Amino acid sequence: MLTTESIAAVRAEVAVGATLPYSWYTDRDVFAAERAGIFAQTWHYVGLVDRVASPGAVMRADLAGMPALLVRGLDGVLRGFHNVCRHRGSVLVREECGVRNTLQCHYHAWTYDLDGSLRAAPRSDRENGFDRGVFGLAPLAVDTWGPFLFAHPRPDALPLHDWLGEMPALVAAAGIDVDTLRLHHRVPYSLHCNWKNAVENFLECYHCAVAHPAFADVMDTGPDAYRLQVRPSFAWQHGPVRLQSRGLYPVADEVPAGQYFMIWPSIKVNINPGRPNMSIGPVYPAGPHRTDAFLDYLFGEDVPPEWIDAMVAFDDQVGLEDRVLVESVHHGMSGGGVERGRYMLNSELQLQAFALWVADRLAAHVGVAVDA
Repeated sequence: MLTTESIAAVRAEVAVGATLPYSWYTDRDVFAAERAGIFAQTWHYVGLVDRVASPGAVMRADLAGMPALLVRGLDGVLRGFHNVCRHRGSVLVREECGVRNTLQCHYHAWTYDLDGSLRAAPRSDRENGFDRGVFGLAPLAVDTWGPFLFAHPRPDALPLHDWLGEMPALVAAAGIDVDTLRLHHRVPYSLHCNWKNAVENFLECYHCAVAHPAFADVMDTGPDAYRLQVRPSFAWQHGPVRLQSRGLYPVADEVPAGQYFMIWPSIKVNINPGRPNMSIGPVYPAGPHRTDAFLDYLFGEDVPPEWIDAMVAFDDQVGLEDRVLVESVHHGMSGGGVERGRYMLNSELQLQAFALWVADRLAAHVGVAVDA
């Protein structure tokens, strides 16, 4: 069981370079605490806002296991709700997206207006004191960054703009106008590892020269060239292009460098060098030993199809190499023979920042916040 004392002890060890305990990657109590103390308290990327652009448009989403529903009301207002019928907890909307005038549960036909209010509950007239007004759908917060749609399980969440901080400005400075990007495709995937393994692998390029030769041929991954920075709500990596790159796709164009962001706790934003491009998507805990994720790939309107195909092939290769790495790490951690490792703080400073961030959120969850 996590306690205030055990988390404080872990945090103190991480502060001087120790990794998180390997048990935190396999323990069900830690997994449950992360779901409640981290993922129920943060913003989630769910897709593109144009999927709910018209009145009556409905889109379901998953917020790390919490069913969610995004709705464009007949009044034109975008709203979000927990996708849970207030009768007995059935998922209300099961299709991925659609257009509706009302929301009706497939179980007992409780029916809601698109503003979340309960319109009808069969046989409710036979129930003494039944008040439809108290059984509206539970709201959640929704917000946008350019074409990107985000949801937060808490309706009183810190505004998305405040959470993202300077990250949108850094993306713009990298040569990306997000409002001109168009969705090309979505890639869902699952990994046999803890979600933190996947995040940590993303947060360092110490492994790139060894495990990603094609990536290291495009980007200068040396310790004096590849820059790592940490902000309160995200981590940022900047990879300069090698002048003599023999890369798998053309990189000399409008976007001069690779830039990679991790919005805490687990939203990836990738910009590869070359033509205007971005991929964005979450990494979610599906259990102590399984991670579910997806990436939406977007490109500028004028980017040639052959460039897209070459860049996606490059990105897919890196992803396959990363799968081997994170699943190997999780297998090693799960064996029980070794309790923890050590961060190389010059090259893995973002991993330490992430570990401290996780520890602080778990400490707050169990009741006593520690120093940030």
